[in-house]
Amino acid sequence: MQIIITGGAGFLGQRLAKALLNSSLAFDELVLVDVLMPTSPGADSRVLCQQSDLSAEGAAQNLVTSRTGLLFHLAAVVSSHAEHDFDLGWNVNLDITRLLLEACRHQRPGIRFVFASSLAVYGGNLPALVTDSTAVTPRSSYGTQKAMCELMVNDYSRKGFVDGRVLRLPTICVRPGRPNQAASSFVSSIIREPINGELASCPVPPELALWLSSPAAIIENIIKGATLSGEDFGGWRTVNLPGIGVTVQQMLDSLERITSPETRARVQFRPDPAIDAIVSSWPGAIDNTRALQLGFRVDSHFDQFITQFISNNQA
Repeated sequence: MQIIITGGAGFLGQRLAKALLNSSLAFDELVLVDVLMPTSPGADSRVLCQQSDLSAEGAAQNLVTSRTGLLFHLAAVVSSHAEHDFDLGWNVNLDITRLLLEACRHQRPGIRFVFASSLAVYGGNLPALVTDSTAVTPRSSYGTQKAMCELMVNDYSRKGFVDGRVLRLPTICVRPGRPNQAASSFVSSIIREPINGELASCPVPPELALWLSSPAAIIENIIKGATLSGEDFGGWRTVNLPGIGVTVQQMLDSLERITSPETRARVQFRPDPAIDAIVSSWPGAIDNTRALQLGFRVDSHFDQFITQFISNNQA
């Protein structure tokens, strides 16, 4: 069986590829595809790296073949970038998703199609506790694009064109590397940069509640979502992956507790109304019940996010 990961050059794509190569899942080829040339996360002959613009004519159709059994669609233009470049956001986040679904429908009907969605599908006046069935009312172009893709995956699944599963990812913390154009980029920056001896800016108030998951839990849950049967999901193929609710202040308290007051002091509050407007529209508390019943894993405490990052940095 062939497995495809779109967004294969990115943080999640690379982590997922490495986890799949070390898993018991049976496959003979793992294709990493991205607009930038991906690298192989190890010397494994099963990995094939491709540089491709999937919005180009025929690219998605040529990617999916009769050998493809599982496709992880992670490629996306992130939140603030999609907000600033309206056309690019729709082209990548919506159009490419439909092209891939059509390729699966015609090249490999019934393929397992795992779509990485986002909490950005929510917005506005939300209930105190959001569930999988809470109406999506996005307040950004990115959230709107993700919400429309969710409906497409569910409809293609209903028709039997794909065996889809939509995973709404919490904000991931702590991401390694440098800040990107995601509105939530600061969530990792206010932990990562101070630990690395650098200053960090926080664009939102300390009382803002965030819904978070560690990278390890996210990868484990993405694979779990791919290996569950369609019947496990039922008639609605969308699930909010489990996370924990933490305020920015609690994150910084944890940073000081795990490291030092000097490290905590490297974080400076510099309000950014544009970032705040996007991030504050996302839910800060979600009911984990359905996800946990399906067997997904949840982190226990934010302290572990920091110790996990420090451990990975030292490895």
